[in-house]
Amino acid sequence: MLVAFSISPSSSESTGSVSEAVAAAVTIVRDSGLPNHTDSMFTTIEGTWQECLEVVRRACEAVGAFGPRVSLVLKADIRPGFEGELTAKVERLEGAIDRQSAP
Repeated sequence: MLVAFSISPSSSESTGSVSEAVAAAVTIVRDSGLPNHTDSMFTTIEGTWQECLEVVRRACEAVGAFGPRVSLVLKADIRPGFEGELTAKVERLEGAIDRQSAP
């Protein structure tokens, strides 16, 4: 299972930055030991239902320390029997692009 999520506190620094709160969440993710990837919009993790949702719950609690309200956006790709999809999906995409651009 892949879970892509974004967590943000309701209030932020006067600059609008939420980087400290996001850093707290990403630390939880990285410490979980699950395969993960963070980009400018989402963090994606791979694991079982229980593993993924526990990490998301803990990350929400960490962000909650930065404000009285937390916003969570979550998307899941539930595909039993598949592992390593965090990178395999991108590899298949890159292969398709290479095949389409070949002469």
